[in-house]
Amino acid sequence: MAVETERARGEGRAPRPAAPAEDGRLLSTAARAVVVAALALLLAALLNAQNIYKSVYNQPDGLQRDIALAFAGPLREVSMALRLDRPRAWVESAIGREHATIDTEIVLPPPPVETTPTPASGSGSSPGSAPTGEGPSGPAAPTKPAKPRFTPENTMRLWVAGDSLVITPGYAVYRALGQNDAVEIVGDVDGRVATGLARPDVFNWFRHVAEQVRKKKIDTVVFNFGANDDHGDMTGLPKGVSLDGFGEPKWTREYARRVGGLMDTASQAGAFVVWLGLPVTRDAAQSRRFRTINRIVSAESRKRSGAVAFVDMYAMLSDDDGKFAPYLPDASGQLEKVRADDGVHLERAGGDIVARQVVREVRRVYDLWSWRNDDAGSG
Repeated sequence: MAVETERARGEGRAPRPAAPAEDGRLLSTAARAVVVAALALLLAALLNAQNIYKSVYNQPDGLQRDIALAFAGPLREVSMALRLDRPRAWVESAIGREHATIDTEIVLPPPPVETTPTPASGSGSSPGSAPTGEGPSGPAAPTKPAKPRFTPENTMRLWVAGDSLVITPGYAVYRALGQNDAVEIVGDVDGRVATGLARPDVFNWFRHVAEQVRKKKIDTVVFNFGANDDHGDMTGLPKGVSLDGFGEPKWTREYARRVGGLMDTASQAGAFVVWLGLPVTRDAAQSRRFRTINRIVSAESRKRSGAVAFVDMYAMLSDDDGKFAPYLPDASGQLEKVRADDGVHLERAGGDIVARQVVREVRRVYDLWSWRNDDAGSG
């Protein structure tokens, strides 16, 4: 009876699915899939290890960055040892993209030779100028030469660059000068968030500025840096140089070298430099750090009087007590909002205040308007 029942099942019904084998063959298939997926992820990480390391390296200092570096560092070393970093580099090179190397090299021109001012070669004049007045023996000194003159046929090329704080005043400068046909705006405002002079590994401004002023033949550049440099960490230190903390002598010496070097990079390429100082902020501690950076920048600009002008945003955006002022009176005495809600950045009205001073500095050095008289005379 039992035999007939089994035969009937075999003849007229589909067999039941087999139960998992006792040796776990079905379970091992799933395990193999997990292993294959894990190996694929590991291979992908090894192929992209350089980018992963750079992303982690550029994170703000702290415990999270330290932990991430503990994993990203060995991963990068293994990738390089196995030469698994090469395929991505080849692909990026083929499509014209820069490979994800960490660029901390700071190349600066030699500083200008400081000379002792004499009555015949005083300081504080524009490039190439000579003082006026009588010399010590009575005869008049040479007449001060005319300012370099720009016209619609021979334009002054203007470029604005820096961290995020340069963006609003930069556009204000473009508005103030861009309507003059003797001024040529070179590209958009080159404002790069979370960058500065302390961390060339995040963005190497030293290399970028050198390339831009040379290739684009800049006549005037407006800089603003430092809002992201108010800490004790720096990368790209010269061999044998160590730091002692933000604002301390060694840190100050190295930061001054970078500020002065960037000024020289631009000015030696023929550009007049207008450097915007950092503004007072709602955070009193941050404002103190910004004043430290401003003192360094101001001192370096004074060493290069005539080639560099320092615009003190801290003073012009403070209230009568030197404190943070979200609102300031306009020309008619009406209060207008000059600072963004974050207590650091500027609103459009604040940018316009800064731009007016930038225009004054540019007019002190260059003649941008007399060409209009030529046109009026010819008409």
